[in-house]
Amino acid sequence: EVQLVESGGGSVQAGGSLRLSCAAAGNTNDRQCMAWFRQVAGKPREGVAANYRNGRYTYYDDSVKGRFTISLDGDKNTLYLEMNNLKAEDSAMYYCAADNGPVCGSLRSDRYKYWGRGTQVTVSS
Repeated sequence: EVQLVESGGGSVQAGGSLRLSCAAAGNTNDRQCMAWFRQVAGKPREGVAANYRNGRYTYYDDSVKGRFTISLDGDKNTLYLEMNNLKAEDSAMYYCAADNGPVCGSLRSDRYKYWGRGTQVTVSS
């Protein structure tokens, strides 16, 4: 079993930055694959960034490449999402997800078993 708790969301002006954190607990083997997703009410959940092999490999959706950075602090059992140059269209509820694989790096929500409750990000233009 894995527990995930997100934090760091908030309101920011367009062009600003935020850093999201996801504190992970539970079986390490069950969180070999970790990722960030986001969802706007009434729309499907979409993958933002994925991280695996203890942070050695990362994968990003084209919409956030060059602006967002996913990273893992293994000692702190925390996954981060550094978000820069935020745009109004980045506004969403952001979720942390984890799975035991074996295939990691996916941005498909059905590939992840464990989910946090989310943290809201609002970007005003």
